[in-house]
Amino acid sequence: MDIVALLTTSFQLGPAQLTVGDALGFATGLLCVWLTAKASIWNFGWGILNSMILGVVFLDQRLFAESALQVMFIVLSVQGWVYWASGRRAVAPAFRATSLREQAVLLFAAAVMSLLLWQVLLQLRGSAPPIDAAITALSLCAQWQLNRRQASSWYWWIGVDVVSIPLYWSRGLYLIAGLYVIFLVICVYGLYNWRRAQSQAVSGPQEAST
Repeated sequence: MDIVALLTTSFQLGPAQLTVGDALGFATGLLCVWLTAKASIWNFGWGILNSMILGVVFLDQRLFAESALQVMFIVLSVQGWVYWASGRRAVAPAFRATSLREQAVLLFAAAVMSLLLWQVLLQLRGSAPPIDAAITALSLCAQWQLNRRQASSWYWWIGVDVVSIPLYWSRGLYLIAGLYVIFLVICVYGLYNWRRAQSQAVSGPQEAST
């Protein structure tokens, strides 16, 4: 049996019809987001595996933008892994602040990407084109900020989760929808944890100089 056939193999779990890909996507995604919230570099490895699995799951559901998004996630995860690893040879990469101007630029970029993807998905006859496009655009902006170790990325991930949960539930991806509920909780923790680490990094040198 090939990998695609294995991941799309379905089984019954209570009243829900699930696939092997749903289960593996749930497990690897949960581990990836938890490691990210803990600012662990290993989040990238598990994130790459999670993207490979979910890419197949979303393609099977004709969520073309989100399937293509997983390819982008793999590329961005490799980039983030290299950046974080390069810092470990000297000093861990510092958490970076964000500005209102940068957030405005990101919002504009997300809006443009959403509109363009929406039109492409209409031509491809994809499922839920506007929502699929919005999730893809928001996720790319969130991942870009995560790679730069910006705590603001968590606000974007929270937005992605809020939009994703009803979409996946409506497509019968109940386990993945449940996973994104857990993601939402972990994202709130991740925001708190990164903000705290960022504050400690700022206050540390000041305390040392007094």
